[in-house]
Amino acid sequence: MSSHIMPTYARLPVTFVKGQGAWLWDQQNKRYLDALSGIAVCNLGHAHEAVHQAISEQSRILLHTSNIYGIDKQQQLADKLAVLSGLDNIFFCNSGAEANEAALKIARRYGHQKNIDTPVVLCMNSSFHGRTLATLSATGNPKVQADFEPLVEGFIHVPFNDIAAIETAIAENDNIVAVLVEPVQGEGGVNIPDDDYLPTIRALCDQHQLLMMLDEIQTGIGRCGRFFAFQRYDFKPDVMTLAKALGNGVPIGACLARGIAAEMLSAGKHGSTFGGNPLACSAALAVIDTLSNSDLIEQAEQKGQKICRLLTEKTADANNIRNIRHQGLMIGIDLAEANPTLVQSAMEIGLLINVTAEKTIRLLPPLIIDDEQIELLTDGLATLIKTQ
Repeated sequence: MSSHIMPTYARLPVTFVKGQGAWLWDQQNKRYLDALSGIAVCNLGHAHEAVHQAISEQSRILLHTSNIYGIDKQQQLADKLAVLSGLDNIFFCNSGAEANEAALKIARRYGHQKNIDTPVVLCMNSSFHGRTLATLSATGNPKVQADFEPLVEGFIHVPFNDIAAIETAIAENDNIVAVLVEPVQGEGGVNIPDDDYLPTIRALCDQHQLLMMLDEIQTGIGRCGRFFAFQRYDFKPDVMTLAKALGNGVPIGACLARGIAAEMLSAGKHGSTFGGNPLACSAALAVIDTLSNSDLIEQAEQKGQKICRLLTEKTADANNIRNIRHQGLMIGIDLAEANPTLVQSAMEIGLLINVTAEKTIRLLPPLIIDDEQIELLTDGLATLIKTQ
């Protein structure tokens, strides 16, 4: 590994040089089944033809102008996302952290317009919203915040999946203006809330005139069996953030809003040099068109069920699994004890997985994973779990 790269990652000893579908190949031409999708990014797998064609064609025409001009592909993408989500308008940026920054600025301006001098956003413990100072402050994980104090003020954290804690926080703080929550916590351990959790937050936000802001950076774009995870319920958020799978590997983020939240970022109040440029939007349009014209999203729920069922069957005689759960193809496997060598061991047998929250195996396979690959994944993972 190059000594000239800042050591911000504990990189595994492998470098990939090509990919196709659910497979990656390293410099020695060893093949790996990618059950991580670049951490929920490549939902259509690697080297998808529609994305390749969109990028290739757009790169021959126009890469960048500026957001001081109209951008046709950006307008097309905004229209499609608005129709799919039922939200009103979209700010485009380059990453999930930037999308969440836009959401937080919406919340603060909303608070100031309500004559709240120090607006506060209510966030959840074990959440993850980004690495910028504001999104780091919104994140409910002291470990990733350590050494970066003083944190940005204006955040209160309560336990995830705990409505009573939210009600208490609202009752005790008149300056709360928004609730920011992930429909399923990814980095926090694939934590899936009770069925009534998100609808109740929506009702509380309506009751107290708060913005409900959903971080769908990991759950969106089909990962959870709907285009957006909130569509599993009968409500809409006021603000939703997207990134990761939106461009299938091409960096793009988006902050969607409706109602009064959609009026907060007027001209001069926010911006981005590269956000929503023609290349990124072309890739995102290809992703949306591909998903809209296939049954991959509907299959995500069925494939997630199959992976969990097979893992349960194949590890029935193991005593080191505490829980297996999923929402769509967002899968968490809780181990009894932390296993710091598991990811390396999986890589050695050609499986790419992730362990988060110390003891949770996180699987985020591409939506295009097929039955044969599911068998390979569950066979290999079950063997590792039982022998580690």
